[in-house]
Amino acid sequence: MKFRINPLTSDILISIYVLATLYLRFKFESETYTSPMLSIVMGVCFVLIIWVLIKLKVLNPNWFGLLNSKKQ
Repeated sequence: MKFRINPLTSDILISIYVLATLYLRFKFESETYTSPMLSIVMGVCFVLIIWVLIKLKVLNPNWFGLLNSKKQ
């Protein structure tokens, strides 16, 4: 049995994670004057964490219902 989080909770967790990491990146970069390359690497690492959790099906995003296709 795999650990799965329901879609609405996944959406909320992903949103909070993205906002928190953006805040931390901007705060860290403004205080330490990092290079643009380091900024890109940090951003890719943060996105990679979310991507792995989605691929492992721990997070099951529904994207707040924005990508639902209508089937008739």
